[in-house]
Amino acid sequence: MKKDIHPKYYNDAKITCSCGAVFEVGSTQKELEIEICSQCHPLYTGKKKVLDTAGRVDRFKKLTEKAMEKKAEIKKAKAQKKKVKKTIKTKAVNKKNKTATKPTKEKSKK
Repeated sequence: MKKDIHPKYYNDAKITCSCGAVFEVGSTQKELEIEICSQCHPLYTGKKKVLDTAGRVDRFKKLTEKAMEKKAEIKKAKAQKKKVKKTIKTKAVNKKNKTATKPTKEKSKK
């Protein structure tokens, strides 16, 4: 290895997680701060933990809820439109049948 080109290596570097866990590992930096570790990550703990940054999760939930309401309204409107079409079609058929079966007036002889 060439001298003076590699960074200094610390065998006792401290890694601090946002959950409060502290680890000692080897690193080129003396101290590191991380957001998530094996003690608080849902994959390792099996617990669902949401880290909400600036209300993004709430915003996403609100948008999906709004989309579901809009989808339900559209579905309801389509069903009502279909019902109206069916009613109009039924009335047209009934009207057609009434005119076809209407008794003709006979002329009375005087």
